[in-house]
Amino acid sequence: METIQQDNISMPRIGELAPAFKAVTTQGEIHFPKQYAGSWVILFSHPADFTPVCTSEFMTFASMEQQFADANCKLVGLSVDGLYSHIAWLRTIKEKIEYKGMKNVEVKFPLIEDITMEVARKYGMIQPGESSTKAVRAVFFIDPKGVIRAIIYYPLSLGRNFDELYRVIVALQAADTFSVAMPADWRPGDDVIVPPAGSCGVAKDRMEGKEEMTCHDWFFCMKKIAKEAIMKAVLKQK
Repeated sequence: METIQQDNISMPRIGELAPAFKAVTTQGEIHFPKQYAGSWVILFSHPADFTPVCTSEFMTFASMEQQFADANCKLVGLSVDGLYSHIAWLRTIKEKIEYKGMKNVEVKFPLIEDITMEVARKYGMIQPGESSTKAVRAVFFIDPKGVIRAIIYYPLSLGRNFDELYRVIVALQAADTFSVAMPADWRPGDDVIVPPAGSCGVAKDRMEGKEEMTCHDWFFCMKKIAKEAIMKAVLKQK
């Protein structure tokens, strides 16, 4: 079996400040993440303009932009193509492409020009085993303080699950607001996990207002937070 020689890759980690950069985009120059202070941000990369998987993703992101905005989350895209390629591709999407009932889709969020791959390398978006000239489909969730809170990577051949990206944004904000954790497959309205506190009794005492909890053992206590309360907490932050 052939061994792939890997270069050293800089990989920002969860809990670290997002690497800062200044870049030209389809919406003008940006200073990241400084100018996004106070908002959540999804910074995501795609391999190349004028490719079908990326086109389907940009149409989906653009169609959901207001939904993300309502959750105090802004979108910033990146590829290693140049600005004029970006502009021509986004114009083509709006004028010619229809996907899953979406058409005449205008991409209004910024798309970064990164022909030097400087930003892509800062964020570990170039994975030599996949491609040394294209960014993989990386997704960075960055909080209002500029801290990286979650990271998801996809290969070139696999389009992202946008329900999951939105779920992550809602879940992170809800976890912060209510000081809880989210179990597998959590959706707003599902029970949440009360962080372990040594015993079920101690956990109950620590909860504000001593809300009703279900404890399956000392390390596994859950409580219900209504979907309406979750979404009210998330949407009011914008």
